[in-house]
Amino acid sequence: MKLPIYLDYHATTPVDPEVFKTMAPYFTEVFGNAASRNHEYGWTAEAAVEYARKQVADLIHASDKEIVFTSGATESNNLALQGVADMYADKGNHIITTAIEHKAVLDTCHALEKKGFKVDFAPIDETGRVKMDELAKMITDKTILVSIMFANNEIGTINPIAEIGKLCKEKGVLFHTDAVQAVGKVPVDVNAMGIDLLSMTAHKIYGPKGVGALYVRRKGPRVRLSAIVHGGGHEKGMRSGTLNVPGIVGFGKACEIAARVMPIEMPKVKALRDRLWNAIRAELDEVYLNGHPTERLPNNLNVSFAYCEGESLMMGMKELAVSSGSACTSASLEPSYVLKAIGVGEDLAHTSIRFSMGRFTTEEEVDFAAKKVVATVKKLRDLSPLYEMAKEGIDLKSVQWTAH
Repeated sequence: MKLPIYLDYHATTPVDPEVFKTMAPYFTEVFGNAASRNHEYGWTAEAAVEYARKQVADLIHASDKEIVFTSGATESNNLALQGVADMYADKGNHIITTAIEHKAVLDTCHALEKKGFKVDFAPIDETGRVKMDELAKMITDKTILVSIMFANNEIGTINPIAEIGKLCKEKGVLFHTDAVQAVGKVPVDVNAMGIDLLSMTAHKIYGPKGVGALYVRRKGPRVRLSAIVHGGGHEKGMRSGTLNVPGIVGFGKACEIAARVMPIEMPKVKALRDRLWNAIRAELDEVYLNGHPTERLPNNLNVSFAYCEGESLMMGMKELAVSSGSACTSASLEPSYVLKAIGVGEDLAHTSIRFSMGRFTTEEEVDFAAKKVVATVKKLRDLSPLYEMAKEGIDLKSVQWTAH
């Protein structure tokens, strides 16, 4: 067993050996520019790109003509939001999203606000799911886009995507979803779910970093976008720039593998996730699951460990590669904005750890991780006067603290 144990598959995944093998020739042998239409090197590269385009499309039940390759999901989100905002500005200036989106969506929305667009945030419940009745009330004749993530990258909660898609269709509003964490882990069908635009990336599904895609619906309705990168007219004019042929080939292969193994792989990963959670709960009190108990990604476990500061927990278990619920900023340690938005108190939000499992996680690793987590939490709580007071039945909220 190799240490540290990698339990941060939401951040990125290792490239699958089959993907790497498929990519290898496109660095040194088949190195042509896919836009070179005058010779065999270019034709071969273009054929490889088009084959990969179909592999990507098949995973989400789209047409290959609806896939636009990008440098990753951040660019895909930018192209979806900015592209729609610019193209449909004559129709309206209203965009709806949620407060727990990835920063690639939130920051783009803030940038659009500076250009005069009105952005509203649909309410979410304590599990992180959008409140459908509230969302329906927010859509006006000025609304041009609803952008709501498929599954949250921190707490793993899956939104009622088909319901949102149906609502947007009824209201005549475009629906974009950041599906980075969902694609390859849960079934995604853009037609059945009424999705008009969908962002995805290769490195979350055992493909290479630096390549992603945006699904853009071609009919019912046909979605039109203004380009945000100009120059050469690549990707039907929606995204100029020389195509990353090896990356795209790897992305396609990763999608093909995901479609093939998902029915077997996800129940296995979910069992590992549940094994870790059950082992932690069996040994520790005052541990809380963040996110929806059932409508969540099969590989996600986000837990708050009361009376244990998250960063201290991570320092105490360096044998595990996990993610903390706090984000280090230059001046302070702020708790996760996602946890705050779903109503987790600041004290508890500071104690959260995100574990995410994947294709190469083993039972041995999970068992080791569980023992390490339990031991570290117990050690930190032994040092915590607050935990001792709570165990003695003292209501910590009623204590009057004095400064010396």
